[in-house]
Amino acid sequence: MEKLLGTQELIALEEKYGASNYHPIPVVLEYGSGVFVWDVEGKKYYDFLSAYSCVNQGHNHPEIIDALTKQALKLSITSRAFHNSVLGIYAEYICTLFGFEKMLPMNSGAEAVESAIKLCRKWGYEKKGIPQNEALIIVCKQNFHGRTTTIVSFSSDPLAKKNFGPFPQGFLEIPYNDLHSLEEALQNKKVAGFLVEPIQGEAGVIVPSDNFISEAKKLCKKNNVLLIADEIQTGLGRTGTWLGVCGNCNCQNTCERNKQTYTKPDILLLGKALSGGTYPISAILSDAEVMNVLTPGTHGSTFGGNPIASKVAMTALEVLLKEKLMLNARKMGLLFRNRIQTMLPKYPIISIVRGKGLLNAIVINDSPESTTAWDICIIFKNNGLLAKPTHGNIIRFAPPLTITEAQIDHACDIIEQSIQEFTAESNALKNKS
Repeated sequence: MEKLLGTQELIALEEKYGASNYHPIPVVLEYGSGVFVWDVEGKKYYDFLSAYSCVNQGHNHPEIIDALTKQALKLSITSRAFHNSVLGIYAEYICTLFGFEKMLPMNSGAEAVESAIKLCRKWGYEKKGIPQNEALIIVCKQNFHGRTTTIVSFSSDPLAKKNFGPFPQGFLEIPYNDLHSLEEALQNKKVAGFLVEPIQGEAGVIVPSDNFISEAKKLCKKNNVLLIADEIQTGLGRTGTWLGVCGNCNCQNTCERNKQTYTKPDILLLGKALSGGTYPISAILSDAEVMNVLTPGTHGSTFGGNPIASKVAMTALEVLLKEKLMLNARKMGLLFRNRIQTMLPKYPIISIVRGKGLLNAIVINDSPESTTAWDICIIFKNNGLLAKPTHGNIIRFAPPLTITEAQIDHACDIIEQSIQEFTAESNALKNKS
């Protein structure tokens, strides 16, 4: 009979046999449904991280799980050595949905970024005429695009870079949300692409000016440079629109391509919620003039485009459409920010709330080196809500897009109760000293 292990025993096993490359909140999760997860002792929590936005459709969405299991019983993987009966249908579906001519199926977000870098450079040499091995890609400070050696080479996070070099070259760094710096960098004729997040999630949910992406696209087009939009976290409804590059589009369901707000990137990167939280899936979309520089043997992935991934991705997208989750994210995000805004005058420990849709964050009024944000997240956990700090003193909130108004209200009650408890504990400690 299998021995049932508790939280402390399971954490101890992971710490003993697992690499110590994460610092998780001390909870061991066993089951999930909708916006909730349960730990091994049966305690219920609001999930306000959604696996970094993988679970936009909610945990264990029945339609997505059904699609996965049915396809797994038929055929799971063939590799790209052969065609399969689902990939072509998936490729047509996703290209039509987002208005592109070609797609490249991959698995993880980092793979999508790496693929985009390769694709952009190859286009730069073969179409733009950049001298061999001299192509440059502009990136932004405080970016987060993944963890591969190439990607961390242009990270601003010293922990991501220290003792992992030597690093590849070929990246120009500019401040985020700085069109003047972008325009200056684009004067270099060796620039092939500009890789950017429509909102910087890992940096603490940094929302740029309304015209940043649209004006960046104009500058890129003027200088024959590809705009690469990393929508791995911001895409698929998270910000209240199909994509972060949609700006302030108010489409109710299907994308209406509002030309006043939608900025079509030259290369679009999707991942995370493309899987519905079930399976590693990512995709790179572009038009034929760019994508056709890839020819047999130039790039590949054993698992990319496998039948399960293809079926799951289509179903995950259909759920977002059918349940109008972009619209719900817009409404619930506004409710969340308004409610947190009412807390600011009462609790000086919170200095700012910011975000878009259901990608939000609060800035804790303490230094990034302090443990304050972590300590508050532990109180959240104790009271039934899971969130995690980023950049030391910022707490990100990103629940599944299926969340209801009643659940938003209850979750905000938990957040306020937890802030009250932290404030009371801090005041008690001050009085003792």
